[in-house]
Amino acid sequence: MKRLGWTVSSWGLALLLTLPVLALVYEAFLPTEDIFHHLWSTVLPVYIGNTFWLVLAVMGFSLLCGLPAAWLMAMCELPGKRWLQWALILPLAMPSYIVAFVYTDLLDYSGPVQSALRGWFGWHSSADYHFPAIRTLGGAAIVLGLVLYPYVYLLARTAFLEQSTNLVQSSRLLGCTPWQSFKRVSLPLARPSIAVGLSLVAMETLADFGTVHFFAVSTLTTAVYDTWLGYGSLNAAAKIAAIMLLVVMLLLSMERMSRKRQQVFQKTMEHEQECGYRLTGLTRLAALGYCWGLVTIGFLLPFGILCYHAVHYFDQAWNARFFEYSANSLLLSTLVAVLAIGLAVMLAMSHRLKGKTYTVLPMRLASMGYALPGTVLAIGVLIPLTGMDFVINDLALVLGLKEPGLVLTGTMTAIAFGYLVRFSAMAVGAVESSINKVSPSLDMVTQTLGYGPGGMIARVHIPLIRKGILAGALLVFIECMKELPAALLLRPFNFHTLATYVYQFVSDEQLELGALPAIVIVLVGLIPLIFLNRSLEQHH
Repeated sequence: MKRLGWTVSSWGLALLLTLPVLALVYEAFLPTEDIFHHLWSTVLPVYIGNTFWLVLAVMGFSLLCGLPAAWLMAMCELPGKRWLQWALILPLAMPSYIVAFVYTDLLDYSGPVQSALRGWFGWHSSADYHFPAIRTLGGAAIVLGLVLYPYVYLLARTAFLEQSTNLVQSSRLLGCTPWQSFKRVSLPLARPSIAVGLSLVAMETLADFGTVHFFAVSTLTTAVYDTWLGYGSLNAAAKIAAIMLLVVMLLLSMERMSRKRQQVFQKTMEHEQECGYRLTGLTRLAALGYCWGLVTIGFLLPFGILCYHAVHYFDQAWNARFFEYSANSLLLSTLVAVLAIGLAVMLAMSHRLKGKTYTVLPMRLASMGYALPGTVLAIGVLIPLTGMDFVINDLALVLGLKEPGLVLTGTMTAIAFGYLVRFSAMAVGAVESSINKVSPSLDMVTQTLGYGPGGMIARVHIPLIRKGILAGALLVFIECMKELPAALLLRPFNFHTLATYVYQFVSDEQLELGALPAIVIVLVGLIPLIFLNRSLEQHH
């Protein structure tokens, strides 16, 4: 009977977390409003085209940046390689909209770059020279590519490291140059991993809101945001979000197809001799310049400018609002992390107690939200919670009570629920991975001693999987601190997180006043990258 209760609870929680997706699909199939017809006949085809070209351009730029760096770090011997291979993943910690503002400030007509050029060459106005505009679709693609290329770099580098060095050595014995060996052997074997990395880049690009909104590049993400906040049409926003959901499902299908083909490309021999190309002269300088150049423009330069602004505007930034919004982010992120871990333990234990194939389904359903862009998820959350608010107020009127107002969508409930739906997958993955390593014999011993599921969890599993619990909670906490699109749509009136606080300054082109909270977000984002780098070093 107790096990039945766990099963029912796990299915109930899983269905609760899939409610936004179900509500989104339901709303999208309702009769179309005039607003959606108007958008479809005017601007929506342009938005779809912009989204397609932006995703394609970011994938291409990320490939050009990440693939050469991955091969150099995996296959070549370079000075400072141990530091460089870690530094190349640092741009992932930098929010793209901050990078967008930094380079806009540097490269605009009044910025230091163009001002210096006019001074050096004696130009008097923009009519005297041509300088490419950064606030374009191409500029957005470059900025996003600088932040997202580490996905390609990490997966391609891992694939290169896992390839048998005997194959590379054999190609060299057959007379292949390093370039020919890369083209004919290393690249084809790494292609599935590269495809996975590119699909992640595509999904992140599709989900991006800050950069495209700041650059005024209209995409499906901005269309969802503008349709809801500008037109107030949840139905039209849901239909646009459903289009994005279809694109995400397509990208996920492509990623899984690539991953299925990936399993054969592993080392088959132990104690293989490491094979590294020794670069010398100009080739070595070019390789080092390329890799350190990526690190500089993707992380060091933007972070250095943030530090400069934070120091010079410290007195203005160190104020009550900074502490209030930091407290909001801390409270919200901690709450969601605790709820996500509790939910993950419930789902994992339900599967372990039953041990059937179908009992893993609640965990997979609970993890669906992570694949959704923030704006899509936000609309999915708003649909059921708005309906519940109406039901609560109607019920209050029937009972002769005062209407409570927006109990769910007007409080922190909506944003906390949205974050829980989006980031529970991290907690579920961490807990599931840890609990699978616990021997089933310990469960039998605990049951023999007369303990039920609750006692088994408290006395056996929690102590054994505490590292996995901590890792999952930390990942959820960090992602909640950084999340922007869902926070913009779901936050209650006059409620800010650090991410929305910084973005407000970016939108007003006053990043110098938001540099201090931006640094906090970046430093928090570095934590998972440190863990990732350590795990890669231990693995290889």
